[in-house]
Amino acid sequence: MVLPAETEERVKRRALNACQDNLRKVVDVSRKIPQLVEFFAGGDKENLKKLSSEIKTGEEEVVKARRMVSQELSEIGAILYAREDFLRFTNLSSEIADFSEGIAYYLVEIMEHKWVIPPEIRKDLLKLSLAVLDSILKLRETMMVLNYGPQKTLERAKDVEIAERIVDDQYRALTIKVLDSKLDTPALLLIREILQLLENSADKAEDAADAARMLSFIM
Repeated sequence: MVLPAETEERVKRRALNACQDNLRKVVDVSRKIPQLVEFFAGGDKENLKKLSSEIKTGEEEVVKARRMVSQELSEIGAILYAREDFLRFTNLSSEIADFSEGIAYYLVEIMEHKWVIPPEIRKDLLKLSLAVLDSILKLRETMMVLNYGPQKTLERAKDVEIAERIVDDQYRALTIKVLDSKLDTPALLLIREILQLLENSADKAEDAADAARMLSFIM
């Protein structure tokens, strides 16, 4: 509940803290994806399923945190005219956790069905997952400097754009490699879906960085 004496500066801090807490949970989930791909590449089904379950739980925590942001912004009320900007950032970054849960689900299904994925594709998949994580970590850095002014935020947001372009290049190259492989059709379709989810994650990181740039002008 916002008290009458509560200043806009204070409510902006409340909103930012809620967004940063939500992003922290998104990053926690995202960090698990390269490790998940490593288990997949190594054929470690037991640890793959265990980590997949942890990712599912983490994604649920992100959903709860996103609701908390909405509740916080609702309580703040009209005193904060930029509520929609905070909400947009949270919604964009939260989608990354949704994509992570989807990636985990499909990797488990590939192993459950014993579909064969060539070692070189597994290796490139790990490389792509690390590039995606890098873009998300750079998004976190962007939010960490939000209070240091627009210029600092713009510099960090630019790093997210660069990281996203690296993901794009790797995604396109690996897509061609997958389509040129002799994969069974079900495995091919699922791998393509995983690649798309990874690329979508980096895209959302870039979109969220753009939203952070907008927030930097009102902080």
